[in-house]
Parts: sequence; C-alpha cells; structure tokens
Amino acid sequence: MYCWRGGKRSGAMTHVLREVGWQAAQLEGGYKTYRRAVVTALETVPRGFRYIVLCGETGSAKSRLLEALAARGAQVLDLEQLARHRGSVLGNLPDTPQPAQKMFETLLWDALRRLDPAVPVFVEAESKKIGQLQVPDALLETMRAAECARVEAPVAARVAFLIEEYRHFLADPAALKTQLDCLIGLYGKETIAGWQARADRSEWQGLVAELLTAHYDPAYRRSTHKNYARLADAHVVRPRDLSPASIAGVGVGTARARGARARVA
Repeated sequence: MYCWRGGKRSGAMTHVLREVGWQAAQLEGGYKTYRRAVVTALETVPRGFRYIVLCGETGSAKSRLLEALAARGAQVLDLEQLARHRGSVLGNLPDTPQPAQKMFETLLWDALRRLDPAVPVFVEAESKKIGQLQVPDALLETMRAAECARVEAPVAARVAFLIEEYRHFLADPAALKTQLDCLIGLYGKETIAGWQARADRSEWQGLVAELLTAHYDPAYRRSTHKNYARLADAHVVRPRDLSPASIAGVGVGTARARGARARVA
C-alpha cells in the first residue's frame, strides 16, 4: 500500500488489510520517494552495462532477432516492447496504448535491475524518442558509444516482413492514410496523396517498397551513422531471409559477446 508520501491513509489501509488476513505492507516514503529512487537510478544504472546495439534499416526484423537472442539465453533490453511502440511514424501498436512516461521509466528501471553487468546486453538502436516516450539520457548516451552489430536484408525481404508485421493497416487503410498525413511537411501533399492512393488500391508491396526507399532508409541511415559512432566497425549479420526459422538461427558474434559468459554466436 502507498500514497503520495506514505502517510496515514496507506498506513491505515495496511493495518486493516493485515487484520483481515492479507499480507499487506506499506511503501516507506510513499510514491514520491519511490519515484525519486527510480529517477536517480536511471541517471547511473544504465552506464554500468556493456551494450551491443543492433542496427539495421526498417523492416530488418531487429526486434524479432532480440527475441531470438533472449530465447537462446542472451541478455536483452527490448525498449520498444517496454514502450509499446515500434519506434516510427507508423509504429503505434493496434489496441495497445503507450504507457505514461513515468511508467515507462519504472518498467525500464525494473528491466535493468534484473540484468547482470558482467554479461553484454543486446539492445536495438533507438532515437531519443520511441513514439511519445523519451529514452533516458544516460541510457541513450551509453548505447551510442557502444559496439554495434548491423543486420542487412534485401528490400524484398523487408517488404514481405513489414506487410506481415503491419497487417492491421491492410485491414484498415484509413488508419494508415491518417498516419501518412504526418509526413506532409517532409514530402508535400502530392507525394502523400500518391501513397494514400496506393493504399486505397491495396498496392501494398509497391507502397511499402516506396516508403522504405524514399523515407525510412535515408532517414535511418542519416540518424544511425550520426548517432552511433562505432557503426562503421559493426559485425554484419546477413540472414538468408526474415522468416522466423531464419531469424532464430542468426548468429550475432562480436568481440565483447565472444568473451562473455553468455555466448550468442
């Protein structure tokens, strides 16, 4: 039980619940003290890990690769899963709102405190914001200075993967068209109208390929090369395709990973 400062209300409720048989406890200092502890921890704890940052253009199945690595015993920090967002203008998850910023930070702190600092942590390259949520500075700075692994996949494979991942847009083209309106400032009304028309005609392969080559790939390359200083020396991973079986068999071997107790290669 807790209230803002851990005062009489939560104390009284804790007493009542204990009297009727519940194993209740009161949070010392209340939520205010707890929140201060989370904020303080996120200023220092993220710097205590050795990250291996997965880079790769949109649709390279980086999140799926993180899941595969976790299934094989590697330490993984899945920021997009915590943020309930895929990290792009079309990244909203259907029927799954993002948590509040404070909840995101609590979830992140909880994930970090369960990791072993002696073992590398795989994480996907992210920008400052994931949807509407801010990534804490200490984590972002440490990630950007970390060793990288780059996933390379052909456009055709990425198009097929994205069509499957974003199938909710196929069932609701109007939602996709609304999201595309966010790009008018970058590409103008005529270009966006053309993309929206392709959605109306269900030209999914052509639309996704054009979005990748015209928008996502150039933007991702600019951002990643600017922000991840060690990308040029990245270990390159080239899956034969982006099927679940292929992703499950991908090896991510880097200098740090090979020397870790939890080897994933």
